[in-house]
Amino acid sequence: MITKSDIGQMSPLVWAYMGDAVYEKFIREYVIKQGLCKNGLLHRKSIKYVSAKAQSKIVHQLEEINFLTEEEKDIVRRGRNSNPHSTAKNADIIDYKYATGFEALIGYLYLEERHERLEEILKKCIEIN
Repeated sequence: MITKSDIGQMSPLVWAYMGDAVYEKFIREYVIKQGLCKNGLLHRKSIKYVSAKAQSKIVHQLEEINFLTEEEKDIVRRGRNSNPHSTAKNADIIDYKYATGFEALIGYLYLEERHERLEEILKKCIEIN
């Protein structure tokens, strides 16, 4: 069992690993609920939200409107400054780092079971994108 203390000691890349899955699932459900049912269309609509460039844009907008707490900004910073062993094939390094920070935040909140705050952020992502 993972304790709260364990979560805080994890690498931001572990948070990002979890956050990638949580965010992808959220977006897939969102586009399906929009009434889209053709696979290619689902994928194209999802990319608007899940690509590194889109995630980088989202995290910048969340910061611009002061939607994130200081703790959340710190988590994004830690994720952004982590040293991943790979890079995205279709993104520049700056977008990739900000996307990693965004995914770290999503994963951290999920692992911490802060589901209410996580849902607020995910819904805001849809609004601003």
